[in-house]
Amino acid sequence: MCYDKARRVIYYALENGKEPFREWVKKLNIREQDIIMTYVVRVRSGGAKRNIKNLGDGIFEIKIQYGPGFRIYFGNQGRNIILLLLGGDKGSQKRDISLAKKYWRNYVSN
Repeated sequence: MCYDKARRVIYYALENGKEPFREWVKKLNIREQDIIMTYVVRVRSGGAKRNIKNLGDGIFEIKIQYGPGFRIYFGNQGRNIILLLLGGDKGSQKRDISLAKKYWRNYVSN
């Protein structure tokens, strides 16, 4: 992924209006929130490439070496938009990846 300028970040919303990524971040303490959002800014600006893994089906995972092994799941809409799907940690990784793929499929089909 090579980008010339910062991309726009948007949040996936469920039919009820809730945004899984934002709901997850709200549950974290302030220090954890700061670390998570720092990674979002880095990825938005084209950085943190070593922490990003392509999971297939249009989904990417940002692995954060802090706390319980935080993860952020996102998809790219074209070259200029990052869609944050949800977050979790190593313990919920399998379930989170399944949910991220489901959310992404729903997003691209609409």
